[in-house]
Amino acid sequence: MGRLLIVSNRLPITVHRRRGQLQFEQSAGGLATGLSSFYRAYDALWIGWPGIERKNTIGDRDEIKERLLAEDCYPVFLSQREVDEYYNKFCSATIWPLFHYFPQYASYSQSTWQAYEHANRTFCDAIVEVWQQGDIIWVHDFQLMLLPKMLRDRLQDPTIGFFLHIPFPSIELFRLLPWRTELIEGMMGADLVGFHTWDYAGHFLASVRFLLGHESWMGRIPAGDRVTRVDVFPMGIDYARFAAAANSPEVEKEVDELERTFVGRRVVLSVDRLDYTKGILQRLEAFGLFLDRNLQYHKKLKFVLVVVPSRTMVARYALLKRQIDELVGAINGKHGVVGWTPITYTYRSVPFPSLVALYRRADVALVTPLRDGMNLVAKEYLASRTDGRGVLILSETAGAAKELGEALTINVNNEEDIVAALEDALAMSDAEQGERLRVMQRRLRRYDVRRWAQDFLDTLTATSESQEELRTRTLGTHVRRRLVKSFQQANRRLLLLDYDGTLAPFASSPSKAVPSQEVMELLSELSSDAGTDVVIVSGRDRASLDGWFGHLPVGIVAEHGAWLKSKEAVEWEMLEPLTSEWKEEVRPILELYADRTPGSFVEEKDFSLVFQYRRSDSRLGELRARELVSHIEGLTTNLNLQVLEGSKVVEVKNSGVNKGRAALRWLSEDIDFVLAVGDDWTDEDTFKALPETAWTIKVGFSSTAAHYNIGSPGKVVALLMELLQADE
Repeated sequence: MGRLLIVSNRLPITVHRRRGQLQFEQSAGGLATGLSSFYRAYDALWIGWPGIERKNTIGDRDEIKERLLAEDCYPVFLSQREVDEYYNKFCSATIWPLFHYFPQYASYSQSTWQAYEHANRTFCDAIVEVWQQGDIIWVHDFQLMLLPKMLRDRLQDPTIGFFLHIPFPSIELFRLLPWRTELIEGMMGADLVGFHTWDYAGHFLASVRFLLGHESWMGRIPAGDRVTRVDVFPMGIDYARFAAAANSPEVEKEVDELERTFVGRRVVLSVDRLDYTKGILQRLEAFGLFLDRNLQYHKKLKFVLVVVPSRTMVARYALLKRQIDELVGAINGKHGVVGWTPITYTYRSVPFPSLVALYRRADVALVTPLRDGMNLVAKEYLASRTDGRGVLILSETAGAAKELGEALTINVNNEEDIVAALEDALAMSDAEQGERLRVMQRRLRRYDVRRWAQDFLDTLTATSESQEELRTRTLGTHVRRRLVKSFQQANRRLLLLDYDGTLAPFASSPSKAVPSQEVMELLSELSSDAGTDVVIVSGRDRASLDGWFGHLPVGIVAEHGAWLKSKEAVEWEMLEPLTSEWKEEVRPILELYADRTPGSFVEEKDFSLVFQYRRSDSRLGELRARELVSHIEGLTTNLNLQVLEGSKVVEVKNSGVNKGRAALRWLSEDIDFVLAVGDDWTDEDTFKALPETAWTIKVGFSSTAAHYNIGSPGKVVALLMELLQADE
């Protein structure tokens, strides 16, 4: 295995210029802190912006690179304008509010989007400079969502992972973005896309299905000649660091000082970065209501509110800071007396030992974000509670709530909920506190940040290996040459070609799926060779197929094998005697489901009925399809019918009729080359019916009986063109 290249917006080391001198210091932030110890255990290189404006590196760029490389870091230099447009505006004013369910705060500007694209290309250029074959690239977070695809376009078979550390919103919000498709396609360039919770992963899969039309199975999305895997990895913390620090002499000394400060009083603690997503105002208002109702805690309780400055130059954050100041003042003014103010408010970053000491002293941690990707403060508090006491109150809209079910979870918009949780927390017995803590601590100790990172990388490696296996089944250059040579050397050839999803991409309605001029000319030339039989094997009705291909010297199979027509024949023949009397009983059922599924309709063929839901919401369509299959299951046995589930369709037809049986009509002893190409499971009957020596190809990358896979209808057409040109 090669190196691990970690890519994030910021490096774990920040470079400053003070009084003309370069200074290097550790960066703040969850990712830098969480992964700093992990990446040093690897042969790793961390790539990102060092925090210094590009013009301030003139003359010292080589020194900066050299000193950062000594720390296994590689800089991406950005100008102040690039940082402002790309990060402060697009990332912070477009993606951040929208992904955190504040669409009213999101702004959409073409110029900032272009800056975002440019910054991602700058990162891509830097990675290309240092990447070596075999390196694993791990891209982090919303600042670099375009990067995986950019890298895939420029590198040869790279292994790429992407992890999103913030929520991924529902499709109803994500679709508001003018550049939603570009962002989804960018993330899809990764082999593995990771999220903190399954909710976020599910929203991503729904967006991929809605915007790109790619279905998923067990978190795997076939697209083109690759499969992208989507999975869940709830980020942990450096548990051992917090647990060890909690018992260190330095922290013990600070805890003693806090004991003297808060002597005889219970402590409720909140620690947040200044942000409107953190629910600080709602938390303060609920605490004020708690004091109104619980006079017994006056003079006996302290609420320690720590707010770390963030984006102080942005107007919305400055307003939030002013609102917090005013609300803290109002509560302290209303309830405070000489010798006691209910809220101790700190607006600054707190050193690590002081933070752990606060965690140690706090009886209750109040963590109530309106929306949070994970929230590591909750986990840090639990890891620091080595005394077996302490209660965590956690918002149900924090990603961590999915793991920490033993916490007291609340609806942050419900003041009554928060007040009740505070009352329960302060009244909770030591035994119950200890029991809840032990369960959560055991979980966090086991799945710490190193385990999280290793789990992601192990899954990425396994995914990359499966991609390699996929490539061996893919119709690559070497296999294509053999296929073409076999075609050239054959005296009698048979080409069995599905239509929808094979010769042409799927259309929103059957009437729009007219074959292109290129396909018509290709079929005409292939079938004009006396030694080549071309057969269109389709599920479409015979009238449509006859209208498109009837004038060509090709064989046609309609309705999945119900109707056959050889190239010499004028009339259609039936594979076997069939009846359509059953339709009167089944049609009303399909129509009922179509009425309940906007965008769907029932298509009628001679010997089948089809529930089409390609234009419907895919989630509703799939649900209705499952219900429909279950509904008519009992009828199929009694009426000698079978149900076929294809791509966005459910088809009911006579039992015993399939494409494979029909295709065998064209198979004879003198044929020495057979090629069958199809895209869905109705074509599996064809693949299975043919001899082992046949060339069988599945369009797409789902499980198949075919020998090979090919990425798309466009690649099928290119392959057939290659056969035609080779035979000239």
